[in-house]
Amino acid sequence: MSFKLSRRSLDRLEGVDEDLQAVVKMAITLSDKIDFGVVQGMRTLEQQKELVASGASQTLKSKHLEGKAVDLMAYVNGRACWELNVYDDIADAMKEAAIQVGVPICWGAAWGTPQAKYPMDIRKWEGTMEEAMNAYIDLRRSQSRRPFMDGPHFEKID
Repeated sequence: MSFKLSRRSLDRLEGVDEDLQAVVKMAITLSDKIDFGVVQGMRTLEQQKELVASGASQTLKSKHLEGKAVDLMAYVNGRACWELNVYDDIADAMKEAAIQVGVPICWGAAWGTPQAKYPMDIRKWEGTMEEAMNAYIDLRRSQSRRPFMDGPHFEKID
């Protein structure tokens, strides 16, 4: 099955770094399991402050403020899905697109691993993104720290 971004998703990419836009646009064509759309690209500082206050974000230095991050939403049977297990399939497509476009990308459910510290360039991970996510979770637990899981989030690494 071939998926494509909606007009709304394309509009939400306005102001986002051109390289990151290229990765997202290619990833949707490579995704053969999960349809997805863009929930958010650019954010204002006011929006970011609200997200931090609500606990939905942990920083006021979000890459969204610079246009270097996007949040994607999975669609399963035409309905929005926030279940983490579908986001590793999107991350696999984003990884392949990042390799093809040549853009370093970090995923919000695999910030770093013992082999690759934060921010981990998913292009360099040998294996599936599910495996990368599990390695990140294991790392955080070994540090007696809770993993910060943000499956919809992808950002360009400078």
